[in-house]
Amino acid sequence: MKCPVCNFQDSRVLDSRPVDEGSSIKRRRECPACGKRFTTYEVVDTVPIAVVKRDGRREFFDKHKLSLGIQRACQKRPVDSDAIAASIESELQNAIVTEISAKDIGELVLARLKEIDMISYIRFASVYREYQDIDSFMAEIKSLSRRTRKKVAEKGDGEK
Repeated sequence: MKCPVCNFQDSRVLDSRPVDEGSSIKRRRECPACGKRFTTYEVVDTVPIAVVKRDGRREFFDKHKLSLGIQRACQKRPVDSDAIAASIESELQNAIVTEISAKDIGELVLARLKEIDMISYIRFASVYREYQDIDSFMAEIKSLSRRTRKKVAEKGDGEK
């Protein structure tokens, strides 16, 4: 690391410690030429992900924006919306995608919410899927209700 004071091309690391919950490393350094000390931060370089909106516009993926949408659906429910948003961001980064549709992100959220909390799932789906009438909305609720009853029955059979 180049010294910011004298531009010497090397420096010595005196101390390193994780910061921001382990997502970056803070290093105290010293220049062997001038003796000045300075701090650097090391973070993982991530590839920006473009989100293709329904109208064709492209925006950079924003975990905070995703988390806010999930929070609205999970309001007053025992669901950690930040954890869901972080897991989706991690999944996208690990898949090394550079572009994803907003529809695909919505489906990822719905899949997570369906496993965790049906009320939050219905709330998110009601906005995300843009139901045109009460009948299509009720059909979704009835479908979930049947699946839930089936799972409960399967668990009951397995315990005997």
